[in-house]
Amino acid sequence: MAAESRIVTIIGGTGFIGRHLTNRLTDAGWRVRIPTRHPQRHRDLGIAGGVEVVRGDVNDAGTLRAVVDGSDAVVNLVGILNERGHDGSGFRAAHVDLARGVVAACNEAGVPRLLHMSALNADAEKGPSHYLRTKGEGEAAVHAEAGPGLAVTSFRPSVVFGPGDSFFTRFAGLLRLTPAVFPLACAWSRFAPLYVGDLVAAMHIALEEKATFGEGYDLCGPAAYTLDELVEYTAQVLGLRRRIWALPDGLARLQANLMEYVPGKPFSRDNYLSCQVDGICLAPFPAVFGLHPRSVEAEVPRYLTLASRRGHYERYRRTAGRA
Repeated sequence: MAAESRIVTIIGGTGFIGRHLTNRLTDAGWRVRIPTRHPQRHRDLGIAGGVEVVRGDVNDAGTLRAVVDGSDAVVNLVGILNERGHDGSGFRAAHVDLARGVVAACNEAGVPRLLHMSALNADAEKGPSHYLRTKGEGEAAVHAEAGPGLAVTSFRPSVVFGPGDSFFTRFAGLLRLTPAVFPLACAWSRFAPLYVGDLVAAMHIALEEKATFGEGYDLCGPAAYTLDELVEYTAQVLGLRRRIWALPDGLARLQANLMEYVPGKPFSRDNYLSCQVDGICLAPFPAVFGLHPRSVEAEVPRYLTLASRRGHYERYRRTAGRA
């Protein structure tokens, strides 16, 4: 079947990784279908050729079945870093219930290929947080419940970075707002950030590489850093002089407990617990993908400085009364 006639449905396609994957696949000739409850908020996605944004709540089984119907592949990217409540039910709904719904819909519709986004350190039994336990349970369910005609591949990336991310871009915004001293919880947690372009390249390759069928992959960038080092580097890229104050564990716990009840949960108890295990890989990037992941130093300055220039321009327009 020619790539031009193939349809891939991306669940969670309006998010950070989804947008990068959409661009990658449409450039390769795939037709991309993206369901969302609010298509009017994502009209920009439909501007690109080969992208169909459809209205639908994927938490409804009937809607999900209709959305994946006729797809040559489905990608489930749905994930949340925090829930509205505190008991793990929000994580379970997003990471387990929906994942099982997706695989059931694929089985019923006869979809032959499913890519599933998990997380590094996901473990249904040993994960220290609701996030990691439910990610682990969801991944296990997808592999276990796939029918004989459905080939599943799961991905467990470390922190993913790139234009539009919620990691370096988020810390950049916080650093600009914080004078002199920046208090940082879990400063000694280690991560091996993975560039989003490398992640979506691996996913694209996996769609047709039979050696990946039935497999799950830990994915990391080429180097590991402490969170403290990553935030300091962000300040350097932006030309900001900030002293990073690594909070003692007791204060980090206190910050998590307080932020748990701040609207939007910028930091939570579950985030704190997830940070108790390092986000690094014990093995090299899987050779099956033939990729050499790009470094933080090669990519972050390019998009952070561009975003900074855009921010200065927008502030100038507002000051001039043009916005």
